[in-house]
Amino acid sequence: MNGYEQQRDSVLKRLRRIEGQVRGLQRMVEQDTYCIDVLTQVSATNAALQSCALALLDDHLNCCVSEAIGKGGDEAKEKIDEASRAIARLVRS
Repeated sequence: MNGYEQQRDSVLKRLRRIEGQVRGLQRMVEQDTYCIDVLTQVSATNAALQSCALALLDDHLNCCVSEAIGKGGDEAKEKIDEASRAIARLVRS
C-alpha cells in the first residue's frame, strides 16, 4: 500500500488542478499574454506542485517510513535513505 492511498482522491484532485494551470499557461503564451503575467502563473504552478510534493512526502514518512522503522533492520535504513534522497531532490528543485 502506498502512503498516499487514503489521500488518493485529494492527490488526484490537486494534480488535475495543476494540469489545468499548465494548460492555462499554454493558452496565455498562445495568446501573447504579458510576460510578467505568465511568470506569475508559472510561480503559482510551481507552488502548487511543491505543496503536492510535500503532502506526498508527509504521507510517505507517516506510513511507509514509520512502518519500516517499526520493523527495523535493513528495510528501515533503506526507507530512511530513500526519504532523505527524496527530500534532497525537493530542496534542489
